[in-house]
Amino acid sequence: MMILSGDLPRSRILNVLLLAIIVALAVAPFVFPGAKALNVATKICIFAALVASYDLLLGYTGTVSFAHTMFYGIGSYAIAIALYAMGPTWTAVAVGLAIGLPLAALLALGIGLFSLRVEAIFFAMITLAVASAFLVLASQLSWLTGGEDGRSFQLPELLRPGTVFVKKDVFGVAVTGRTLTYYMIFVASAAMILALLRVVNSPFGRVLQAIRENRFRAEALGFRTVFHLTYANCLAAVVAASAGALNALWLRYAGPDTSLSFAIMLDILLMVVIGGMGTMYGAIVGAVVFILAQNYLQALMGIASTAAADAGLPVLPGLLHPDRWLLWLGLLFIASVYFFPTGIVGRLREMARKPQS
Repeated sequence: MMILSGDLPRSRILNVLLLAIIVALAVAPFVFPGAKALNVATKICIFAALVASYDLLLGYTGTVSFAHTMFYGIGSYAIAIALYAMGPTWTAVAVGLAIGLPLAALLALGIGLFSLRVEAIFFAMITLAVASAFLVLASQLSWLTGGEDGRSFQLPELLRPGTVFVKKDVFGVAVTGRTLTYYMIFVASAAMILALLRVVNSPFGRVLQAIRENRFRAEALGFRTVFHLTYANCLAAVVAASAGALNALWLRYAGPDTSLSFAIMLDILLMVVIGGMGTMYGAIVGAVVFILAQNYLQALMGIASTAAADAGLPVLPGLLHPDRWLLWLGLLFIASVYFFPTGIVGRLREMARKPQS
C-alpha cells in the first residue's frame, strides 16, 4: 500500500476503527446534518492534521515545542489578512498561502538553528517565549490583525453557504459552498497526514527516530542531528500553518482565541497522548476521541443527570451535572493514560504483537 507508505495498521481493531472514522468523515455532511455536527467533523479533520504535525516533533524526535500554535496562527492570520485586504478572491487565498507557509517555515528555521543545539527543556522554554511574544504582537497590531477582535472576511463565491451546486437536496441536505469547503478541508487534511506518514517511513524519518532514542549515538554515526531536527521543525510548521489556513477558511475569521490561544496547545498535547505518540494514526484517533468528548460529553451528562434525578438516585444528579463536564473529561483522560500508557493506537499495536511472540 504505497499510499500508506507501507505502514499499515498492525491491529484488526485499529483497521476497523480507522476505516469507520474515515467513512464517517467522508459522508458527514449527508449522514450527520446540522451545523454543530458539521463543525465537529471539520474540527476533527483540521486537528488530525495539526496533531500529526506536532507528533512529528514530539513522537518521532522527542522534541517538546510550545510554538506550534504560533505556526497555526500564522496560517490563519495570513489567509484572513489577505482576504480582508484583497477581497474574496482565489488570488487572495493564493497570496495568503504564499506568504503564510514560507513565513512559518522561516520562523521554524530560525528557532531551530538557534535553539535545537541546546537541551530539550531549554528549547521548550524558548519556543514558549517566542509563542507568547507572537500572541502579544498579534493582539497589539490592531491595524493589521484586528487586535483582540481579530479579522472577519468573506470567502470566494464558490465557498459561500449561499452558493447552491445541486438544485435538489441530496439525502435531504443541500449541496452548497459550505459542503465544498468541508470536502476541501477533508481532502487537504488527508493529504497532509499521508505526506507525514511518508516522511516518518522514509530514511529521514528513521534518522529522526534514532535521534529520539539516542542523540549522541546518532551523532557518532555521522548524522547531522541539528539539520534533521530543524528540517522536521520546518515540516511540522508548514503543516501546522496549512491547518491554520483551513481553520480560518472554515470559520471565516481569525483571532487570538481561535488561532493563538495556549489552550489550543494544551488540546494538541492531550490528543497526542490519548492517541499515542510516535504514530500518525494516533493523531486521527486522539483528535476524534478528544473533540467528540469536548463537544458531546456535556450533553450526554445532562441526559444522564436528568435520568438519575427521575429515578430518585441520590448524589448522582449532582455529580453528573453538565457543569462538571471538565471534571469528568479530566478523569477520562487520567483513566485513558492509566489503561493506555502508550496511547490508544500504541496499546492496540501491542495487543496485535502478542500472538506473534
